[in-house]
Amino acid sequence: MLKLPTWSSIEQHAKTAKDFQLVKLFEDDPARAETFRLHCAGLHLDFSKNLISEQTQKLFCALGEEAKILDSAQAMVTGELVNASESRAALHTLLRTPHGEQPKQLDSNASQVSDALKQMKSISGRLRDGDWRGHRDNKITDIVHIGIGGSYLGPSMVDEALTTEALPADTSNNIACHYVANVDGHHIHQTLASLNPDTTVIIVVSKSFTTMETMLNGKTAKKWLEDAMPASALQHHLIAITSNISAAESYGALAENILPMWDWVGGRYSVWSAVGLPIAIRYGFDKFNELLEGARQMDKHFLESDLSENMPFVLAWLGIWYQQFFSVTTHAVIPYDHGLRNFSEHLQQLDMESNGKRVTAMGEQVACDTAPVVWGGEGSNGQHAYHQLLHQGTRQVTVDFILPMQPRHPLTEHHDQLVASCLSQSQALMVGRSRQQMPNLEPKLAAQKEMPGNRPSNTIVVDKMSPYSLGALIALYEHKVFCQAMLWQINPFDQWGVELGKELGDNIFDAIKGDAIAGDAIELDGSTESLLRHYLALRAKT
Repeated sequence: MLKLPTWSSIEQHAKTAKDFQLVKLFEDDPARAETFRLHCAGLHLDFSKNLISEQTQKLFCALGEEAKILDSAQAMVTGELVNASESRAALHTLLRTPHGEQPKQLDSNASQVSDALKQMKSISGRLRDGDWRGHRDNKITDIVHIGIGGSYLGPSMVDEALTTEALPADTSNNIACHYVANVDGHHIHQTLASLNPDTTVIIVVSKSFTTMETMLNGKTAKKWLEDAMPASALQHHLIAITSNISAAESYGALAENILPMWDWVGGRYSVWSAVGLPIAIRYGFDKFNELLEGARQMDKHFLESDLSENMPFVLAWLGIWYQQFFSVTTHAVIPYDHGLRNFSEHLQQLDMESNGKRVTAMGEQVACDTAPVVWGGEGSNGQHAYHQLLHQGTRQVTVDFILPMQPRHPLTEHHDQLVASCLSQSQALMVGRSRQQMPNLEPKLAAQKEMPGNRPSNTIVVDKMSPYSLGALIALYEHKVFCQAMLWQINPFDQWGVELGKELGDNIFDAIKGDAIAGDAIELDGSTESLLRHYLALRAKT
């Protein structure tokens, strides 16, 4: 990025832009809100409350052309090995491409996806219709979905976001879905304690079927079933999603109840695959298809739109603009929708695991900051907590507000107040409040009530939250992260940074089981050895 010709022009432009005042920008251009607005797939992006001009956008579009952003996107969706460090493609977009519309060279992959979707439709339909029975011929009432990372964050977030979807008048086919990821035994213990094994199906999700946290939780869940039924009955209560079929069969799942995972889909993009099975089970396969279609429409927009009108690219260059020239290192995503209260958790993995890199794809040290720290939470609650820092803190934080226009409940006054809350927060960040506006206050109190304003934000308006619009929203951020990676020239599809902790964790676990600490068995630093000895001493007393 720093070597591209237009970058020096952006650096020069930034010197002027640091003097921009948002209130004056609106005064000088009454049509500014229309100039900096985009629409796609039921989403509307207002990015007018940013410290930018039309020149800023033109320069970043030129930079995007030089970086060949859309060429890189085409390389990704057509199956080139864009994940070079692992010699893999990154074909999550294929998961939401209708069969027959895929690039010719991906016919085999597309057939696999089509077969998996048919399998999902069959399994979810059998469960919802009551045709899948437990070992005592009970109807299944609960699903426990066990995974970690994207195989947990994705489906649990989507399920939570769609909870208020209208359910059929006949609720006899409603199935509750529970999600377990944490290796902390409290999670699986508390989940299973409230359920009946005779009416529960366990879904274990692990590409390798060796993931430590997932397999330990899976082992505990299987033991819970075994305590309640003969071994021959387990097949009625187990589903596996994996590429390791033999291990899944050894675990107890029937071949027809093992769904695929592929090395060309990263975990943080896996909700579009069989990993999204709980969504199809709880809401019906048609709703899952709507989720895919919303993402598909965002894919089309990203691949076919000019950079000046490309919503993911706009979010991408805005993030880089603030990181590079305004020293902004954190980004808050604040949905004014209760169902999206954990959306930022999904985005944390998507963004920070993808772009939290210190070297380029060529192995060279990056010359700038890469991924921001992503955080957030549901809006109205945050106003009584961390919004204080947004308005008056010394740190600059960029914000994406997400606001549905139509509620999914009948309480109009509640939604009116919600909309007012969201719009007032973005306005307050922009306009602030000066001491001159508080002439009757003594100086000390006026200083404490002053807010500098001129703090940027985006507002993403959703016509109405639905599977379709949610799919588009998730895909929007996926493509934003990809664009930033291409500008930073890093590989967003590997995650080597998680490996070392796993390796050391295995060593320490072996030491715990063997009660060996030092010597040939394992090498530890002084602090870790002291903590481990303390744990073993307490463990021996229990």
